Amino acid sequence: MTKPPHEPSKPLRIAPDDPELNQAEAQQYQRQTADREMAVRNYVSLDTAILLGILLIAIVFRFHKITLPLVDGFSWREISTAMMADNFRERSWNIFFPEVSWTGPGPSYQGREFQIVSYLTALLYQLFGWHDWFGRAVAACFGLATVFSLHRLTALCWDKMHAHAAALAYALMPAAVMIDSSFLPDPAMLALVTLGVWLFAKYWTGGSGWLLPLATVSFSLGVLSKPPGIAAGAVIFYLMVCWILENRRKQAALVFLSGLLSLAIIGAYFSWAIYLARSYPPFHMAGSGGYIWDSGFWTYVRERFYFKSAWNTSLLWFYGYPFLVLFAVGLWMPPKPAEDQKQRTLSAIPYVWLAAATILYLAAAGEITSNVWNFHIFHVPIAIFSGHGALLLARLSSRTVPTLAVVLRAICIVAVTLAWSTFPLVRTMKKPSAMEGKLLGEELARLAQPGDLVVAIAPEVGDPVAVYYSRTRGWVFPPGGGDTEWSKFVADDATAITQLEELRAQGADLFGVAKNATDKQDLLFIEHHDGVADYLDKTATKLVDSDDLLVYRITRP
Repeated sequence: MTKPPHEPSKPLRIAPDDPELNQAEAQQYQRQTADREMAVRNYVSLDTAILLGILLIAIVFRFHKITLPLVDGFSWREISTAMMADNFRERSWNIFFPEVSWTGPGPSYQGREFQIVSYLTALLYQLFGWHDWFGRAVAACFGLATVFSLHRLTALCWDKMHAHAAALAYALMPAAVMIDSSFLPDPAMLALVTLGVWLFAKYWTGGSGWLLPLATVSFSLGVLSKPPGIAAGAVIFYLMVCWILENRRKQAALVFLSGLLSLAIIGAYFSWAIYLARSYPPFHMAGSGGYIWDSGFWTYVRERFYFKSAWNTSLLWFYGYPFLVLFAVGLWMPPKPAEDQKQRTLSAIPYVWLAAATILYLAAAGEITSNVWNFHIFHVPIAIFSGHGALLLARLSSRTVPTLAVVLRAICIVAVTLAWSTFPLVRTMKKPSAMEGKLLGEELARLAQPGDLVVAIAPEVGDPVAVYYSRTRGWVFPPGGGDTEWSKFVADDATAITQLEELRAQGADLFGVAKNATDKQDLLFIEHHDGVADYLDKTATKLVDSDDLLVYRITRP
């Protein structure tokens, strides 16, 4: 029954009539609001403190023994990067002409990735003088950027607890520690592509329009730093397709155009790199072999896609059992699906990245297993899934509130990974296996006169470490580059003597060899090429004949 129109409605009571009660409720409301704001601030501060703590852990592991000479398990590749830094400072600052010093007086331009790490290192040389560990420090700084970007990306995809776990997993992962503290381009690649993917994911969720160009620049520089970074582009492509399916075609079109621009820049640079490799001796293009289209599909099938080599690297060098178990658990048991559709889309990003990296591996397994630092593109999804696996094992239930048991289990998991993976594997990878090559180089530096060119054979044949530490230019022996095999000795002394005479004609002044120099066929130089030593005894002047080294001054005809 409706109320008569002349009957007034009762007023809505929004506060007590008693002024004292009204004031008390207002004060209680203010206290509750203040408590909530304080809780939010404390929560944010706690997350920030955890991230800073993880970054501190990453700093400790990446800067430990940062001054180690370039004589560890990655010596060969590190030395070439270091030589390019030297030549930027000493010969030309043109970043488009990377040059090594192990193929003679030069110019020795080579087809290489865009030299971000080596160029920044050359700038440090210019400011503070030459120190061989500066390149490691630059790489380590990029590694810290990866920790931060990985944390923010994981928080966007899953949640903050997973972000902490993933960032900690990356900070402690032996492979990431080793690569991030090596004078290699790979740390810059992973840092920049991870930053680019995170910035784009923020843009996809409704962030500022400036995030798209910033993401494009960062991602492009990452792929220029090292081509395997292109795999992370699958995440951007995936999010663009999701926009298309949602009929957000304008935004997708902008992303598509940005992607085309990025690919054009990347393609242009590597076309230039190929031109350099084809135009200048020794006609060398880095990373130019070992792909499925080079070896053939059936060769890959016969080699079972090099899975045995990848497994041995993973178990004995890069991860160890603890990280492999955490990764398997995290991959096998995905997080609970989000209710929000946008969040479900974002939660698939680690899977998309891992799938793209796996496809890359299937196409380039020969190259990746030969130069194992190329596995670095896997380390973002591996860290995310390892962190998720650690959380699953720590909780062992659906409870989300940490209890004492959860904290203790988490501490045990970290302790096991440190004791069984991080400490022993990093120690193995950082073993100074090329130290005698460095000592040979320093001996050559002591004996060399200004302008001298050296010929050097390090303990691992083909490693230019001795040339680098001689602080001169020269050749590895056998001389290599292009399609020439320079990691094994030639078949006989006559051929080796002919090669040596050719180098003398080009200006070689000193010849040095580590007495334990062994090629990849396990042939020892002083035994396999004893005739070369006899020839040098007759035609050159012996300067050093110690237990470890043999050095001659090559006389002119």
